Amino acid sequence: MFIYLNFCFCALLSQTKTGIALLYDEVSENAYDIRLKLTKEVLTIQKQDVVCVSGSDHSANVHLLRNAGDEVTITVQYLREAPSFLKLPLGSPGPSSDHSSGASSPLFDSGLHLNGNSINTAPSSPSSPIANEPKYEKRWLDTLSVPLSMARISRYKAGTDKLRSNAFEVLALDGVSTGILQFYTAQESADWLRAISTNISDLTLQNMKMANKCCSPSDQVIHMGWVHERLEGTDSSQLYKFKFLALKGSSFYVFSTPPVSTLDWVRAEKIYNLCEVLFKIHKLWLADDCWLQANLYLGIHQDFDLEDHRPYCFSVMVGHGKSHYFNVELCSELAVWEKSFQRAIFLEVQRTGSKTYMCSWQGDTLCFTVDFALGFTCFDSKTKNVLWRFKFSQLKGSSDDGKTKVKLLFQNLDTKQIETKELEFQDLTAVLHCIHSFIAAKVASVDPVFIDSQSIARKYMYSN
Repeated sequence: MFIYLNFCFCALLSQTKTGIALLYDEVSENAYDIRLKLTKEVLTIQKQDVVCVSGSDHSANVHLLRNAGDEVTITVQYLREAPSFLKLPLGSPGPSSDHSSGASSPLFDSGLHLNGNSINTAPSSPSSPIANEPKYEKRWLDTLSVPLSMARISRYKAGTDKLRSNAFEVLALDGVSTGILQFYTAQESADWLRAISTNISDLTLQNMKMANKCCSPSDQVIHMGWVHERLEGTDSSQLYKFKFLALKGSSFYVFSTPPVSTLDWVRAEKIYNLCEVLFKIHKLWLADDCWLQANLYLGIHQDFDLEDHRPYCFSVMVGHGKSHYFNVELCSELAVWEKSFQRAIFLEVQRTGSKTYMCSWQGDTLCFTVDFALGFTCFDSKTKNVLWRFKFSQLKGSSDDGKTKVKLLFQNLDTKQIETKELEFQDLTAVLHCIHSFIAAKVASVDPVFIDSQSIARKYMYSN
């Protein structure tokens, strides 16, 4: 049991990072320099500003205006030091229009003399008013701090499936956004994206561990995190919406917002039994304009419109032929979801041991059981008499009508002949997924490297 949980709770190396980026305004299409500071728990945006570092105390509270809000009341008084700050001789009524004079002003200078000294002004004694004039420096000041716990990242332009060029935004749990963070090179953008994603994942693991302290061993959180879900039935833009997914105990959860308390788990938008879902990878982005479209599991096929431009896509097929189509930001995230689904389903099959479904055959109401130890059993729902039983290894094929009926082809161990058993189920898709889950778990229990060998995302992530 420990072997399969260990993958999900391995510690990630949190990143600390500082660097220059651009904050891009999509409305004005302007961008300006900012500095990013990444710690284990917070991403901080800093903007450059001029601050008073020494001199008159009157200027020490410049920050009061910055933080005062939308409306302020200012009391104005004459300060003797003001002319020196403006580079004017004491007592001068204002800047002269005669540029030949030795007086200088930042209104006319090509640059700001931050230290307050003029090349035309003689050194002053410590007792003179000029000695107490304020001195200024440019410094990076914190303007926004975004907590990374349960935060999410998006590289896509709003309402489209188009990637921003070397840019992304980070959104906190409460919806506060960093704005569009733009980088000078693709490598810088990728490095920051990975670093921030690593810290978000690390904090998510911590939250999982805390949640699991309140859960029974059979109801542990295996994995959870943000994804984009494609909204079906929308216009040609194929809009996506953020969803928070979780694999916990026997269930697969779909949330609009992360669960932050025990009560939140019953408020999920959708809850599915893990034995009755099927995970499929659809697209990997190997290089520019180069797509790999892959069907991970054969035998159960469902068509998807893969016309969108988003890489790292997967679907989770559920009962009654329905499905959810998701996209993540990084190939590493896709690999984690793939492996987490495999392990969560494996653990649930082991815990459950067997699943029984009502069905009909030749007009009789029967029960069909998939058992981890025994294989397939069909018995009368009233008398409980066993009609037939086969091992997993005896299943040689199957076919279905895509609605309610399925034909299972078993090989008789004595005669070596193929026997066809036809059954009808109310939710055929759920039964087929369950059969797949039990067979995959059976193979994995015999061959421990089976799950790793089935990971398409991990193969291409490491090879590229």
